[in-house]
Amino acid sequence: MRMINVRICDEREVRLSAGISVSEALQGCHEHPNRHQAVAAFVNNEVRSLSYRLNINATLEPVHLDSQEGQRVYRRSLCYALAIAADHALPDTRLLIGHSLGNAYYYSFDGVAASEADLERLREELRRLAAADLPIRRGVAAYDDALSYFQQHNMRDAALLVERHNYSEIPVYRCGDFMDLSHGPLVPSTGSLTAWEIEPYEDGFLLVFPTAEDPTRVTPGERSTTLFQIYREYKEWGRVLGISSVGQLNRFTEHGEIKDVIRVAEALHNKKIASIADMVRDAGESEKVVLIAGPSSSGKTTFTKKLAVQLQVVGYTPIMISLDDYFVPRERTPRDEDGNYDFERLEAIDIDLLNDHLIRLFDGGEVELPTFNFKTGQPEYRGHVIRMPKHGVLLMEGIHGLNDRLTPRIPRERKFKVYVSALTQLNLDDHNRISTTDNRLIRRMVRDHQFRGHSAVETLKMWPSVRRGENQNIFPFQDSADAAFNTALDYELGVLRNHAEPLLRQVKPRDPVYHEAVRLQTFLRNFTVIPEKLVPDESILREFIGDSGFHY
Repeated sequence: MRMINVRICDEREVRLSAGISVSEALQGCHEHPNRHQAVAAFVNNEVRSLSYRLNINATLEPVHLDSQEGQRVYRRSLCYALAIAADHALPDTRLLIGHSLGNAYYYSFDGVAASEADLERLREELRRLAAADLPIRRGVAAYDDALSYFQQHNMRDAALLVERHNYSEIPVYRCGDFMDLSHGPLVPSTGSLTAWEIEPYEDGFLLVFPTAEDPTRVTPGERSTTLFQIYREYKEWGRVLGISSVGQLNRFTEHGEIKDVIRVAEALHNKKIASIADMVRDAGESEKVVLIAGPSSSGKTTFTKKLAVQLQVVGYTPIMISLDDYFVPRERTPRDEDGNYDFERLEAIDIDLLNDHLIRLFDGGEVELPTFNFKTGQPEYRGHVIRMPKHGVLLMEGIHGLNDRLTPRIPRERKFKVYVSALTQLNLDDHNRISTTDNRLIRRMVRDHQFRGHSAVETLKMWPSVRRGENQNIFPFQDSADAAFNTALDYELGVLRNHAEPLLRQVKPRDPVYHEAVRLQTFLRNFTVIPEKLVPDESILREFIGDSGFHY
């Protein structure tokens, strides 16, 4: 029997029989007794299911339930189990995954409101599946068999994804007589899926998950009404375009109709920005400051420039002020727990100076704006003097814009707050969603390489820190916004694939973020490539891929 060398938990190397499963190999791993269960494993720095067979020399590290990767596996597996439950308990309905909402995913039934009786049937079936502890096995299905199964089970978007490929074997997961596409590792059996809740919400329901902090039970979570309304509006845009899944997008691309999709998507963006300019005009107070905030790579800068154009259309003279120029001198910059400068803390902004300048401008005075020198870490004054013109409006974009602690001396009636984010409404297929965080991460990776010379490894390494800053400084304030704008474009991932794939291929198995690079590569392969030349020069997407009609 052929033998392989396996290093387990970075402790020791052992000789094992080729073909052994990951779960069998991990039995030799001595772990801390307080760790939560392993739901998958890193195999040569790729996330694999516990049933995965080892056939080459490997390093092996368990993925625990209380880790980010473990939570991703659990959520994906619970969505898979919910699809089984719907197939068994409500065979005449079409279950559709929607978007995330806190620690939950929003689901709906295609064209039918979810009743409490429907939800109770789902709950009962999910509980039965967990009690039965049925094995979940990854395998392959013949192309025609997979296509026929998804068509017969009303899984139209899964069928569209299969149709796009010319693979003779389609990767799938099976549990009993149920089959669905494989988009990543799942838990080995349904018995692991005991922590969840189903709550009615709007016309559908929420599938609520545990968190990494307490992965064995579900705790109540905040539900952002702002986010839900953004998604609802954007879903309606998707209906106008005729696109709600990647398969539908690919069909437009492959049939040569993507130009029309791009035109309409961009026109919808411009129409929404124009409506926000109308809201600013109608909000009272002839002189005001528009505060624009949103997470990383949400397209805030281009949105601000496009809003300035629309404000001119309704009679304003916009003046843009950069919050980055109001950083405190380097010696006053707060530090994080590791002793590094923390530029995302509110205290990194000279709040007193900013508020003094705003009040002087509103009182008709002149202000010399600072320019922050990032090399010296000091503000400089270069003679940039401004005064509020007649019908003037200030535009300020930055991560703290929605936090009233940034502008405590400015009356609320003089402030108009806009929350900007990239919240894709596209699904991969009927039961698998596209993470809006992944959408922004791919945007940032492309932009950081284009304009800052950063590698994919650098962007992937710093992304968890960026996310922590967003959770602290942006998301808690999103519901205080007067208006919200979704910068996502249904077609953008087909364009970003051109730039992102070569960068991701440069990440090697020895890099600690390799598993993330592999996951994103696998995700992007679902999209048919869309030529970059089709993107209008004033599109928000140009902020990330370059050649924008705006100056940054």
